[in-house]
Amino acid sequence: MSYATINPYTGETVATFPEATDAEVANALDRADAAFHEWRKTSFAHRAAVLQKAADLLRRDADEHARILTLEMGKLFAEAKAEVELSAKIFEYYVRNAEKLLAPEKLPVLDPEEGEAVLVHEPLGILLAIEPWNFPYYQIARILAPQLSAGNVLILKHASNVPQAAARFEKLMAEAGLLAGGFTNLYATRDQINMIINDPRVHGVALTGSEAAGAVVAAEAGKALKKSTMELGGADAFVVLKDADLDKTIDWAVFGRHWNGGQVCVSSKRMIVVDEVYDKFMEGYKKGVAKLVAGDPMDPATTLAPLSSQKAADDLKVQIAAAIAHGAKAEEVGPAVPNKGAFVQPTILTGMDGDNPARLWEFFGPVSMIFRARDEADAIRIANDTPFGLGGSVFTKDEKHGFEVASQIATGMVFVNHPTKVEADLPFGGIKRSGYGRELLGLGLKEFVNHKLIDVVKIDAHF
Repeated sequence: MSYATINPYTGETVATFPEATDAEVANALDRADAAFHEWRKTSFAHRAAVLQKAADLLRRDADEHARILTLEMGKLFAEAKAEVELSAKIFEYYVRNAEKLLAPEKLPVLDPEEGEAVLVHEPLGILLAIEPWNFPYYQIARILAPQLSAGNVLILKHASNVPQAAARFEKLMAEAGLLAGGFTNLYATRDQINMIINDPRVHGVALTGSEAAGAVVAAEAGKALKKSTMELGGADAFVVLKDADLDKTIDWAVFGRHWNGGQVCVSSKRMIVVDEVYDKFMEGYKKGVAKLVAGDPMDPATTLAPLSSQKAADDLKVQIAAAIAHGAKAEEVGPAVPNKGAFVQPTILTGMDGDNPARLWEFFGPVSMIFRARDEADAIRIANDTPFGLGGSVFTKDEKHGFEVASQIATGMVFVNHPTKVEADLPFGGIKRSGYGRELLGLGLKEFVNHKLIDVVKIDAHF
């Protein structure tokens, strides 16, 4: 597992970083454990002050932080700045709400002899976060902010192609006043990940990544009797009903599929369009995709980023070829993408009928699967014909009916008239092969706490 910054636009290897030694991992665990025993005793006000300082520093140095994201994984600079701001908002959400969300809960009791029963939410200890490259800061903030607020501490194993982003976030938290050991970045190996999970001072693991990685880590955590949360792949449906505002819907479809270079677990990967408007949608969608400008992600005129690495681009091209071999029709759209950089030509796949296994795949890049549905019921059927269950969207002028259709789509999140609303104050997570557990809000805050009952019982109570 080689940690290196390789600019996906130029192909240049900018810097390499040595993997952690076993001694460094052991030292990190010792420091994190010592930090936990101190951090757990801090007040909510102190924790909030650290998180607010981190948010302020993110905003103060937004350009610096954004440039690292663009350099390491090719994100458009404007999108990188938006990610920095979103991360700051996540910190601020817990600054404002953590104490209230973690307040002791007095339970109603059936028998007065039960006395006063209270549920308290106590931190567990060290947590391991294994995070992906597509949102290098947001993914950290999404787990770090709630867990620090709860009194836990975190060890980070980030993706091997964003080592500078990982190191910069560790530096950020130190600058914000977090005690040493409260958040540690490790360039860990696979064997060291298992070593960390099996350490008795580690009480949970949160992973965002592929199904394959999730299965391996969840199995290791299960063997160690440690709790885990998994945010895995997605093949989100973008359902277009016959009364949708097509012009605006098409604009959202182009954005929903191609933001972050199409490398988003909740991007709109499957366009499912009812028959009455299919042809018009397809015509407009092709025109919209053709307007995308592939190029330097630091250039404000660029609207289509390169993929995160040349390997990612090559793997996606192999996947497209496999879909064609299974009977799909592929149409490349728009002007040719640059030869330099990890680009993939925007591609539309049709003919993904029930016999084509590619309809069940996740394409991580600018590849759109488009399905013609006979009617609304058929659109819902196609939307649910997937092993994934992360997000999805429904487009209609009738918002009440949109809600009714959304309730029939089996995912963790569904948005009406928006491809995916990623915000600091909305929960995130899925079902089926998209994983389990939730991040953000109180749901994420309470994933790794001890919900402890304290019951002051009357001394003369009956057994």
